[in-house]
Amino acid sequence: MSQPLSSTLQSRLSWSLLALRLTVFLVLLVWTLDKFVNPAHGIRIFESFYAIKGVGEMAIYALGSLQIVLILAFVAGVAKRWTYGLVFILHGASTLSSFPQYLDAFNNLLFFAAWPMWGACFALYLLRDADTRFTLSK
Repeated sequence: MSQPLSSTLQSRLSWSLLALRLTVFLVLLVWTLDKFVNPAHGIRIFESFYAIKGVGEMAIYALGSLQIVLILAFVAGVAKRWTYGLVFILHGASTLSSFPQYLDAFNNLLFFAAWPMWGACFALYLLRDADTRFTLSK
């Protein structure tokens, strides 16, 4: 039987989860905005990392639109099981699709930043019920 968290620990946990949620959102926001600012980059990403050719600009805009809805719901703490779960799964797919870059580690160091972010997404998913600070759903 687990004991309830002390108020100090509960407060620290909620602030920590907020920090994770906001920083994961920040990265995802820039990645999402990139789809609108530079759709050609999104097209190249689909070709290079997912082996999907022929993705058009409209498809990139549509994906960006869906992604902005998802990440806004995520940062607001809405439907946490679904939004936190989708963020974890989608970031995981992105992280794993970059696997060849990890084999040439020292020429692709920035790709390794995806792993702790994926860990943060996993922690947020597991602790979603404790992530209550500045969320729309408690």
